[in-house]
Amino acid sequence: MKNYVYIFLTFAFIAIAALVFKTFFTSVSPSDKLKNNSSNNYTMNISLEDQTPGEKINLPEPVTDGEMSLEKALTLRRSVRSYKDEPLSIRDLSQLLWSAQGITNERGFRTAPSAGATFPLEMYVVVNNVSDLKQGIYHYLPENNEIKMLSAEDVSSELMRACLSQSMIADGGAVLVFAAIFERTTSRYGDRGERYVYNEIGHASQNVHLQAASLDLGTVVIGAYRDDEVEKILNLGDDIRVLYLMPVGKL
Repeated sequence: MKNYVYIFLTFAFIAIAALVFKTFFTSVSPSDKLKNNSSNNYTMNISLEDQTPGEKINLPEPVTDGEMSLEKALTLRRSVRSYKDEPLSIRDLSQLLWSAQGITNERGFRTAPSAGATFPLEMYVVVNNVSDLKQGIYHYLPENNEIKMLSAEDVSSELMRACLSQSMIADGGAVLVFAAIFERTTSRYGDRGERYVYNEIGHASQNVHLQAASLDLGTVVIGAYRDDEVEKILNLGDDIRVLYLMPVGKL
């Protein structure tokens, strides 16, 4: 009789342990997994109150070996236009920017291929609702994985109107802006260099799409907007052309 009791208790313990294990691991979101796998000693170098134009803000180190396979991210990639009214985390933003133009080796090569390593792309982000960051326009600096605040102005409504009133621009926690300095590439390749720049935008934006899928975030690529108005609102410089926008938000 005692043997049956021991066997019953053993199976009961195994069943309970399996249930706890399943509950714990299925309750962890992809972004939580990234957080758990990334450096836990991240400390922002500047407080929210001290974030002003010209200040640089360090970002969390990107995760380079996540939980989701590439194949799974490919199956999940969709154009998503509706988002929850919840902030993105600064870790999410860091991961997204890194996926677009992060440096991946000591020679300065990026996550996306670039013709002749001319790196014409410049990444900017319009922050609408990101934890620990003020609203405004920021420039991504891949060399040190940081962002520089260019403006503390809330341009979400104005930018949305310039993007033909596509509501995703204002609803997303952030809008990634893909811009380029064409001369970096055309000075080497002539007129054909312009094609290479457009190719590079495609490479980088697909990286962001897949990274968003792995973080359980929604995004969509936007190419329909009034060029002059968008560039005037963002005020990035005369030699910088805006080519693509990707709002990103919580699902």
